[in-house]
Amino acid sequence: MEATHLLDAKTAALRRRSIRRYRKAPVPEGLLKEILEAALRAPSAWNLQPWRIVVVRDPATKRALREAAFGQAQVEEAPVVLVLCADLEDALNHLDEVIHPGVQGEKREAQKQAIQRAFAAMGQEERASWAAGQSYILLGYLLLLLEAYGLGSVPMLGFDPERVKAILGLPSHAAIPALVALGYPAEEGYPSHRLPLDRVVSWR
Repeated sequence: MEATHLLDAKTAALRRRSIRRYRKAPVPEGLLKEILEAALRAPSAWNLQPWRIVVVRDPATKRALREAAFGQAQVEEAPVVLVLCADLEDALNHLDEVIHPGVQGEKREAQKQAIQRAFAAMGQEERASWAAGQSYILLGYLLLLLEAYGLGSVPMLGFDPERVKAILGLPSHAAIPALVALGYPAEEGYPSHRLPLDRVVSWR
């Protein structure tokens, strides 16, 4: 589906606020797919794309996720909750899916071996942490796109990841970088309060 009006990236970045109250209006599946397809253009090291997304709309599942998120109301009340999962093992087991099709022959095999060597010395916890770090790139893309398409959202880090994995049947080795509640806003949210450029940027 085509959105009638999209904000440009700068406007979306300046306007975005965390929203915790949503209207009851459902978010069309076609709109969600369009946003997710654009968000999945996010870059990742070696193009591994270790992120996986579970789209949760079922009321009972959202209720269970709310309990796993220490009672945060927006998890149950938002029309949609996205569960961002980082599964490096799945990515490494399917390298042919992520290596560019233009890379063939010996060069392709060499690239596979280089990737496998890079992670061979890592333990499961370190791998999960690496994959989660990559997935935050996708999260940034996603939050901007939701704003650009007129949807409110709030990323959440306060939850029990093991309970979330159990509820959704996700693999035990995976990491859960964030939950994202989203929908049409029923509040304006707090105005953004950010450090000025000179406080965080230095020039050399």
